[in-house]
Amino acid sequence: MNSTNRLSLSLLGLRLTVFLVMLMWALDKFIRPEHAAGVFERFYAMAGLGASAFTILGALELLLLLAFVIGVLRRFSYGAVMLLHAGSTLSSWHQYLHPHEGANLLFFTAWPMLAACVALYLLRDSDGFTVDGARHAHP
Repeated sequence: MNSTNRLSLSLLGLRLTVFLVMLMWALDKFIRPEHAAGVFERFYAMAGLGASAFTILGALELLLLLAFVIGVLRRFSYGAVMLLHAGSTLSSWHQYLHPHEGANLLFFTAWPMLAACVALYLLRDSDGFTVDGARHAHP
């Protein structure tokens, strides 16, 4: 297997696993809107959003994730996923200050995923396992 194929396979693995995590959060907005409301209130200071707001947010997130996982509109879809995850990661700053309280240690798993999102965004033109294939040939 040449280096181009190894890179494309690695980026596919990153994209699929980032998609899986973000898919669970998108589905949570439909399945447990009350949980999503609690997350938005606690981490984003956005209280009072109803179930219909989470249905709309979840639907928009699913559309974005579909574009991301199949690799279309890469600058937009990879960038938007990266920014969404960066916002989520940074909004949890309090948990990083108290890592050994409750389940706060789990919040540290957001950092490698953020690095994966950044890598996907920076290497988006080398991502060959997408609906439109790699944009540039890389030897």
